[in-house]
Amino acid sequence: MQRSEVNENNVWKLEDLFASDEEWEKFYDKLSSELDFGKYAGHLSDKAQLKKFLSENDKFCIDVERLYGYAHMKHDEDTRNSKYTSYNGKADMLYSRYCSEVAFYEPELASLDDEYLNSLLTDADFADYDYQIKQLIAGKAHVPSKEVSAVVALSGETLGSFQDIFGMIDNADLPLPEVELDGKKVKLTHGLYGVLLHSSDRAKREEAYKKYYAAYIGLINTITANYYGNVKKDVFLSKVYKFNSCLEQALFYEDVDKRVYDNLLASVEENCSTMHRYIADRKKILGYDKQYFYDIYAPLVSDVKFELGFDAAYDYVIDGLSALGKDYQALLKKGKDERWIDVEETEGKRSGAYSARAYGVHPFVLLNYKPTINDVFTIAHEMGHSLHTYFSQGNQPYAKSDYKIFVAEVASTVNEVLLLKNMLAKTDDANFKKYLLNYYLDSIRATLHRQTMFAEFEYLAHKKVEDGEPLTRENLCEIYGEIGKKYYGDGIEHDYEISCEWARIPHFYSSFYVYKYATGITAAINIVHRILSEGEKAVKDYFKFLSGGSSTDPVSLLKLAGVDLTSKQPFDIAMKEFEDTLVQFEKLMGI
Repeated sequence: MQRSEVNENNVWKLEDLFASDEEWEKFYDKLSSELDFGKYAGHLSDKAQLKKFLSENDKFCIDVERLYGYAHMKHDEDTRNSKYTSYNGKADMLYSRYCSEVAFYEPELASLDDEYLNSLLTDADFADYDYQIKQLIAGKAHVPSKEVSAVVALSGETLGSFQDIFGMIDNADLPLPEVELDGKKVKLTHGLYGVLLHSSDRAKREEAYKKYYAAYIGLINTITANYYGNVKKDVFLSKVYKFNSCLEQALFYEDVDKRVYDNLLASVEENCSTMHRYIADRKKILGYDKQYFYDIYAPLVSDVKFELGFDAAYDYVIDGLSALGKDYQALLKKGKDERWIDVEETEGKRSGAYSARAYGVHPFVLLNYKPTINDVFTIAHEMGHSLHTYFSQGNQPYAKSDYKIFVAEVASTVNEVLLLKNMLAKTDDANFKKYLLNYYLDSIRATLHRQTMFAEFEYLAHKKVEDGEPLTRENLCEIYGEIGKKYYGDGIEHDYEISCEWARIPHFYSSFYVYKYATGITAAINIVHRILSEGEKAVKDYFKFLSGGSSTDPVSLLKLAGVDLTSKQPFDIAMKEFEDTLVQFEKLMGI
């Protein structure tokens, strides 16, 4: 479909950002000519100057966010259009100039004495920045000397090269072979591998699995050397910034209590037996003597028909989220009616889906909608992100409006879980119920169990290097293989290929990131549990969380919604949810 063929109601209204390209260009020129933050360098000990800097900085960031948002989304409408590729590049260059000009801010403010910084916390003029200033005060112990900071800054591109190298290996140089598909030889790609792994054809799954992992195993020594370099880089930086470990550093900058990480790993490990049971159930349902890792994505429930056009699907989502109240449902309707959403898949359009923020306007959502059940869940997911943004921006000043990555997947997952539970409650179709329960089990397995597996691997790999031990292909595969046995149990054959899975995970080059997916779904399950059992009070508490932005640390924000991740209770509730869902699934499947 060409973009010109799409009904206007299904096209996002970027005119809410800029009325035209010409207006964007004029605004770009104006903003570029006004960029002048260097005048504040050396003057931040003067409260009046500091206040002027912060206010001007907020205004510029709001403006550049609008500028970049328009360029980025116009480019995504048709990635072949060089005009908007150029707009993107210009916005990036302007932002780079800005970053260079304000680079003095944090080091200069951190160099000032604590008495001055603490006085800012009680000054009403700086109320919008109190959390930011508290973080800066807490981080003073981790600020190296100017000389060391300069060296680290100069080495930034070098230190970041491990991720780039893996990207080249994974996307350019990986020797992926051909597979036979519909009687034709086609090149195996990352996307096709995922499709084949979900196929009901076991021979195709096995072929894809063996060939896919053979490509990584053929480069395993190179990948090992690169990952070892990445971990050594993490250890180096943790020492430069005076942390006791890489994990401590990662949690500090996200402002997350270490008990959260410890509780996650402990609770999932204590409840591995339920995962073992689910894996054994899969083996029984599929009727295999031996089950391999290429079998655990095979569909267990077939012949499910669920097709809805976008308008019907959107109404279905609104109805499915009725537990959040009429005001939330009205906002969902507002988003559709006021054209926040770009719906259709068109020639040249970016694939996938996302929610984008633009402070002072409203969120925008990119979809490539198809009439499938997965895409119905995608609507709920992306609108969860968008309404989280809407509430945060509507209730916080700009400096506190952007929530941290740690909580970024909570609202989107709350919507998915609520929608699924609503669908389960309203259907009398036993086969559809089986499908939904299996969908939920696999979602929890992939997001809670699997990401925690990854988190444990990262922790153990970094611990080895921190203890002075090298990383080799043998010990990395051994670590990963042993974790896999612990998490999946005896219902699956633990072959050599899966012990090498660590070698293909790009997230491992953004260390200690993946655990946030697991804590996100844990928080979401708990919030939904409260909403469905306590009603309006729980909804009001949830809205406090949605409205919190980054007004305080993310763990405290979740406490507003009744979820305390510093205790084990929320993790145990999430584990119990998995077990209860499994019991329902087993009953329907006659196991």
